[in-house]
Amino acid sequence: MLDIAFSDASLPTSGAIAVLAAPGTPAGAFAAVDAAVGGALTRAAKAAKFGFDAARTCVVLAPGGGYDRVILVGLGKADALDATVAEQAGVAAARALSDAGTAGVVVADTVAPDLAAHVALGVVLGSYRFDLYRTQPRKGDAGPLANVTVACADPAHAATAWQPLAAVARGVCLCRDLVSEPANMLRPPEFEQRILALRDLGIEVEVLDRDAMHRLGFGALLGVAQGSDAPPRTVIMRWNGGAQGEAPVAFVGKGVTFDSGGISIKPAAGMDEMKTDMAGAAAVVGTMAALAGRKAKVNAIGVVGLVENMLSGNAQRPGDVVRTAAGQTVEVLNTDAEGRLVLADVLWYTQDRFKPRFMVNLATLTGAIVVSLGIERAGLFSNSDELAGHLSATGEKTGEKLWRMPMDAAYLELLRSDVADLKNIGGRPGGSITAAKFLECFVNDVPWAHLDIAGTAFTSKPTSHAPKGATGFGVRLLDRMVGTYYEG
Repeated sequence: MLDIAFSDASLPTSGAIAVLAAPGTPAGAFAAVDAAVGGALTRAAKAAKFGFDAARTCVVLAPGGGYDRVILVGLGKADALDATVAEQAGVAAARALSDAGTAGVVVADTVAPDLAAHVALGVVLGSYRFDLYRTQPRKGDAGPLANVTVACADPAHAATAWQPLAAVARGVCLCRDLVSEPANMLRPPEFEQRILALRDLGIEVEVLDRDAMHRLGFGALLGVAQGSDAPPRTVIMRWNGGAQGEAPVAFVGKGVTFDSGGISIKPAAGMDEMKTDMAGAAAVVGTMAALAGRKAKVNAIGVVGLVENMLSGNAQRPGDVVRTAAGQTVEVLNTDAEGRLVLADVLWYTQDRFKPRFMVNLATLTGAIVVSLGIERAGLFSNSDELAGHLSATGEKTGEKLWRMPMDAAYLELLRSDVADLKNIGGRPGGSITAAKFLECFVNDVPWAHLDIAGTAFTSKPTSHAPKGATGFGVRLLDRMVGTYYEG
């Protein structure tokens, strides 16, 4: 993650700078820089029909006055300026500055200090790159941003406001790193090691290996894992920031580090993207890192089930019956509907052992949710109107938007098996809903929400908060929801 510093609003006299400005009469840094370069900024904005709309940019190269480039970043109308707009402005500034070199200045003199901290968050989110395995720079690449200074009216205040946001930024970047890793580099045992590193933040980490899960009756999860030579793991993370004895909040993640589909094998085209089928687990890890990093005043549990879904002579077959930790039996009609089998055991275990205030699980669970909602929103399924309301409201504020889907009892009838209690698929109609109804069978009466992030965890083009690739979806959403409704 790049280094962020805050300084007063005095302007640099050279190099590359991004100036945040609102529509109307030029003021502050924009007016000062414009004067220094003989009105070049005003002329460029007019020529580009740049109206200072939120997150729009106008790049002025070699405008004079010693500057290599000046980037105008719109803030939009003053009455709509909030944390989300500030973050999006930071993202836009970072993307434009990354073409200029490894360092830059973002001048945010026209926003409040708290919002300047959110500008910094946007800068970090917008500058993220996953270059771990690149040995040669891209042609014409200036290299990743390494240092950015945010110039604002009260840098001390902004720096204080930045501290908890920096923890969130690190959580998002950790999530993106995990999702971006090739599947051969992040098999379940290596994923476990990455999680063990969270002990440095004060998180307690406990690992259940294959034998422990066998004793606990995790027949559904172990059935998925049996085709791979990579041993499965269930990893439990605990952050004890609340009152002693207070029931925790709980987050559960699907961690299929590679999903071949098993015997019900996926088509070859696009199968490489199945390295991202652990994005739900990555979001849980990133959320726990964010909560611990900012010393959240809450007790939180994160539980992830880590498996590979592979083919071998020992792979699970269509038609097999497994017994879950809850004691219910499941007929496995499609081995590519494996995520719900992993989550069935992990959800049951989490509610049974920890008695949480609520559970939220995240999973790249169904292609059906992408058909329904595209890549703009994740699917939200819940047995609790209150929890669903908290998640939906927070998603609108953070830009990680959700859409609540129905959970009618009739959908459960599609999952009744002739030979077991349940079957793991209910047919094509309402596929994302029947998947959610399957999960609901393993949560008891605990307030619960399932976020199907299949369309939002990874993107083929940059978004307002994320570059192309892993988005880190869920970390900011869950951290903000905890801070708003469940802390203290």
